[in-house]
Amino acid sequence: MFENLTSKLEEIFSNLKKAPSLNETQVEEGLRNIRLALLEADVALPVAKELIKNIKPNAIGQKIIKSTTPGQMIVKVVYDEIVKILGDSKSDLNLNTVPPACFMLVGLQGSGKTTTAAKLAKYLEKNNKKKSLMVSLDVYRPAAQEQLNVLGEKNLIQTLPIIKDQLPLDIVKRALNAASIGGSDVIIFDTAGRTQIDLAMMNEIKEIKSQVNPVETILVADSLTGQAAVNIAEQFKKAVDLTGIILTRVDGDGRGGAALSMKYVTNTPIKFIGTGEKIDQLDIFYPDRIANRILGMGDIVSLVEKASQDLDQENIKKTEENLKSGSFSMEDYLNQLRQMKKMGGMEGVLTMLPGVSKIKKQMDNANIDENIIKINEAIILSMTKEERMNPKIINSSRKKRISSGAGVDSSTTNKLLKQFKMMTNMMKKMSKGDTKGGIPPEIFNQLK
Repeated sequence: MFENLTSKLEEIFSNLKKAPSLNETQVEEGLRNIRLALLEADVALPVAKELIKNIKPNAIGQKIIKSTTPGQMIVKVVYDEIVKILGDSKSDLNLNTVPPACFMLVGLQGSGKTTTAAKLAKYLEKNNKKKSLMVSLDVYRPAAQEQLNVLGEKNLIQTLPIIKDQLPLDIVKRALNAASIGGSDVIIFDTAGRTQIDLAMMNEIKEIKSQVNPVETILVADSLTGQAAVNIAEQFKKAVDLTGIILTRVDGDGRGGAALSMKYVTNTPIKFIGTGEKIDQLDIFYPDRIANRILGMGDIVSLVEKASQDLDQENIKKTEENLKSGSFSMEDYLNQLRQMKKMGGMEGVLTMLPGVSKIKKQMDNANIDENIIKINEAIILSMTKEERMNPKIINSSRKKRISSGAGVDSSTTNKLLKQFKMMTNMMKKMSKGDTKGGIPPEIFNQLK
């Protein structure tokens, strides 16, 4: 998310930072380029105008122009204004009510409401210790109710049993009774969407809302729809007075303008962003951290939090012990690859690092394959336990069998074995206190 915008802003700020001092003309030119970058990233015109209008008085003030680091001061001014647009702080879900707390998800068909309902239920279970009941009110889309049931069964989340041909308002009544009897803390209502907003759709949502009386009415919007998502948000805000927004598919959105625009246009907080298809890929929306990422300053806080949540501490400790004893095996390496996958692979980690656009350009130029983690995992899984513990026994016939089982050629298996050998040699040196020479470039080259 924000990849294109971040890249352009980094370039603009880099030019401003190079100048030992700035005059008003240079600052005006920089602001014009920032405005163009925002518009190219799908930020709505009124939002781009407002941002520049608020940035300009501070950016061309005497404090900036006379500063010893004018470029960095301008970055700070832009950062402050982006945070204001996105919201000063994260917006928590409202759970301050007598159970069950009712959440109502609205949005167009295909925006990801049903998957988001399951993600939200899992989030509440993990972080708030809340038991959720998921209820599908979509009686129009074929198999919509079944889809929610399948997600519930797969992820151990309670769903309301389906009664054929029951109307949405009747389903609501049944859900409220079932939640009271079953002791649910939260009911998540997945409403029906349409391919486009129409009067019938809005009237039905209004009727449902009056009966549900939700503490949260959340718009689920696909960030890939760009400007269209902003128009959709405006219309839903007028119809049902939204309390929050969840942006889906942000992992596929290189522009990111929808986030800036939707918050500004609707004055409704973005509460979460969907960063992938997995059940746990629903992240809290932190305005200050997102502003850091937009400006290319990374998001180290989120990276550390993600690592502490996703990584298996027992495996990490075991690997550390093996490193110290110099007995690092292919089994240990496999565990490390799986830990990296949990965090979203190389790209998942890189998106949170400062200067991400430059790093990604270097990876692109070096032809580093993001799928290398999956490929190496497949090769190791094709090995026997004995081969994983002692790769030295892998001869040409074993390599042929391993390569065939992993669906790769022998040269790819050779690369992994060579990379592993160099890593273990380096780790043996490090375990003896020899840290000279750093990481050999050959290891980096093995990723190509």
